[in-house]
Amino acid sequence: MEALSLIALFSPLLGSLFTGLFFGAKEKRLIAGLIPTALLIVSLCASLILLYFIYVNETKVGAELFEWIASGRLNLKFGFVVDQISVVMMCVVTIVSTAVHIYSIGYMANDKSFNRFFSYLSAFVFSMMTLVMSDNFLGLFIGWEGVGLCSYLLIGFWYQKPFASWAANEAFIMNRIADLGMLLGIFLIYWQVGSLKYDEVFAAFRFVERGVLVWIAALLFIGAMGKSAQFPLHTWLANAMEGPTPVSALIHAATMVTAGVYLLVRANPLYSMAGEAGAFIASLGAFVAFFAASMALVATDLKRIIAYSTLSQLGYMFVAAGLGYYWVALFHLTTHAFFKALLFLGAGNVMHAMRDELNIRKMGKLWSAMKPTAIMMTIASIALAGIYPFAGFFSKDKILEAAFGSSHFFIWAILLITAAMTAFYGFRVVMTVFFGKEANYKALHIHPHEAPKLMLLAMSPLALLAIIAGFFEHGFTELASKMLNVNVPHLAPATEYALIGGALALVLASVSFAVWKYAKGGFSPDWLNNPIHEFLSREWYIPALYKKTIIAPYIAVSDFLWRKIDLKIIDFVVDLIAKLTLASSSQLRKTQTGNLSHMLRWMTAGLAVLLAIAFLATTALAKGA
Repeated sequence: MEALSLIALFSPLLGSLFTGLFFGAKEKRLIAGLIPTALLIVSLCASLILLYFIYVNETKVGAELFEWIASGRLNLKFGFVVDQISVVMMCVVTIVSTAVHIYSIGYMANDKSFNRFFSYLSAFVFSMMTLVMSDNFLGLFIGWEGVGLCSYLLIGFWYQKPFASWAANEAFIMNRIADLGMLLGIFLIYWQVGSLKYDEVFAAFRFVERGVLVWIAALLFIGAMGKSAQFPLHTWLANAMEGPTPVSALIHAATMVTAGVYLLVRANPLYSMAGEAGAFIASLGAFVAFFAASMALVATDLKRIIAYSTLSQLGYMFVAAGLGYYWVALFHLTTHAFFKALLFLGAGNVMHAMRDELNIRKMGKLWSAMKPTAIMMTIASIALAGIYPFAGFFSKDKILEAAFGSSHFFIWAILLITAAMTAFYGFRVVMTVFFGKEANYKALHIHPHEAPKLMLLAMSPLALLAIIAGFFEHGFTELASKMLNVNVPHLAPATEYALIGGALALVLASVSFAVWKYAKGGFSPDWLNNPIHEFLSREWYIPALYKKTIIAPYIAVSDFLWRKIDLKIIDFVVDLIAKLTLASSSQLRKTQTGNLSHMLRWMTAGLAVLLAIAFLATTALAKGA
């Protein structure tokens, strides 16, 4: 089983290296796509076998490759662990990544940098697998930074587009700011415990002062906030849509943005002891869920709507983790990965049909040309809305029950309202794009058509899992109970059914209203011209606030330093040294005449100077003695 864990880990790396180094020729593009995809399927199979083995035998698999760091009292080996938490993440990552790889063979077929894309994509998967499989915080951080690097390369993949490069820089810089907090948390762990290995650290936490534990929890959560785009470090996530659509599916469904949730689940002993941190995380998660959903209500960019939805669902996951229901957070992470990846890939099909157009107001009546895509995006929207029996119902309902059962009624109310908003904007997209008023495609020189069969084939398993994944709740609970406290809210049966029924009724009413309203053409432009719509469409004016309070002052200070310090002081000093060197060398060059008598005179003068110095030094030493 150790061999299988290494196969699962290193197969994506092998695919990345093989594609990047050997298959750059245009005529070998099919091979460049098939090789990393085949190796990722190998990783998927190994992960599924490990899942079955761990579930049946109620054990974990460890692997230590070599001694990594031996300095002072820190003795850290390059090790990995496959347990009940990491194996779930491994399966989620490899399932979604395999679908994205297969889809990308069709989606990126005509891109001139086809092999570079697949090399980056597989490297991204390897970094995520390193993150989730590491048995220590430092290994997790290495994978964490690898994911950040690969996301920078993929978001800015089309670097010739200025905004793509800008979005990549924003994502990279904002995550580096957050990662500083995480790194400080890791340093504090080592300072208090003397180790970074999970088992040793969590066992030693009971001897650490509670105040220090709160600081460690807060610093680690800062890193999670950046990676999972929680407020106020959230703005990069929607702008990351500038990357190719398969990248959006991978980053926003099962990999980068869920890493923060995984960190909280992995470090659950810490957050269980630091109660204040948990309360803050749950409150922030509830705000982010509502905040992101409100922006999705008015957005017109198809991919940004789905990105806001991801941000909102991450808020749900953080609520569950903050309230101590770590298994529910992991369960929602799992179900969300399938229907969110399906939504993004469906959006890619729509872009493919609309010549990269993303404004949903310029779409409509695509059902006749794109029936399979319409069906799968509808399935994903139903799962996102949390309608029985689709996957989202089971996990989202558990989070609502957790909030209500733990007497956090305000958080429960916020999440319930957000659920209704989610259902509305999800079907706003479906109705506008596929069933709304037909756009003037001839004037736009667009001929809508369905995506290639390979791309639809890649989406099919995700559509199936978006329907049935929720029914694995019992098995998931059994698996998670071996490492996580599977706490269930103590609710009377009547209360529980009332909560489920009330939430479902509200969601269905929201869906019905969206279908009815957008079947009639949606809201009129006059109705949309109001301060609330303007407030939401401008993202609560937060980007403008950042620009005014952070970006503009930073640019002003940078301009001042450039003009006054760099040009007038640093450049002046450097230029002065160069000018003095040039002037002195010009004068000294006159001594190099090549005349023997001149050279002998200079040698005599130099010897006299050396003798004088020697005499003075000897005299000084004699007096000192």
